[in-house]
Amino acid sequence: MVEYLGSTERISNPPNGPVISAKGVSRVFGSGATSVAALSSIDLIVEKGDFLAVTGRSGSGKTTLLNLLSGLDTPSTGTVHFHGDDLAKLRESDLVELRRHKIGFVFQSFGLMPLLSAQENVELPLHIGGVSWRERRQRAHEALEAVGLGTRARHRPFELSGGEQQRVSIARALVTGPEVVFADEPTGELDTATARSIADTLGEIASSRQATVIVATHDLELAATAQRRMDLVDGVIVFQS
Repeated sequence: MVEYLGSTERISNPPNGPVISAKGVSRVFGSGATSVAALSSIDLIVEKGDFLAVTGRSGSGKTTLLNLLSGLDTPSTGTVHFHGDDLAKLRESDLVELRRHKIGFVFQSFGLMPLLSAQENVELPLHIGGVSWRERRQRAHEALEAVGLGTRARHRPFELSGGEQQRVSIARALVTGPEVVFADEPTGELDTATARSIADTLGEIASSRQATVIVATHDLELAATAQRRMDLVDGVIVFQS
């Protein structure tokens, strides 16, 4: 059972209203005759504690949408708001602070540093953020315990299974106590049983009502565990719950 997501006291009290809202969002790459519309007219509201699965085939726009919702990219048209703030109008320093303290990322490729232990990998965002040695060690330990890897803290990535490496990645995303966790194909490199356990972990994070989870996936079993679902085809929403 996932219980630890970092102290909520480290995050200022958010205003009422949705965590993330997108209105008329489109993203076009290139220009003229060679331009490609990756997303077209996306409207979306995400509330605190939502577990949203964005599904679709490769090239449907899932990753592009996550990049826009997290402020890693800017819409060609439309707006994305995080707690009422237009992400396109924030200074780069403000976006860095947003990603550092209020957003966590989980990737398909795990993204772990091979020479660091699981504990050290989880501590890394805190180290970058200037958190003291003692506090980051404690918070990393709690995050690893939350994903069931407390006894594997000293192991390096090559000593862990694929599922364990992804759990380390999730612990690293949780250690800063984010409001939103974005996961891009988190089960893409895992076997069916392991993928199911990762899906359950993400669901538990959302059901705790302490974090919102937005996952891009083509894994229908993972999507089935989500509270809400959005299906994309060629950058257009064809279904949304």
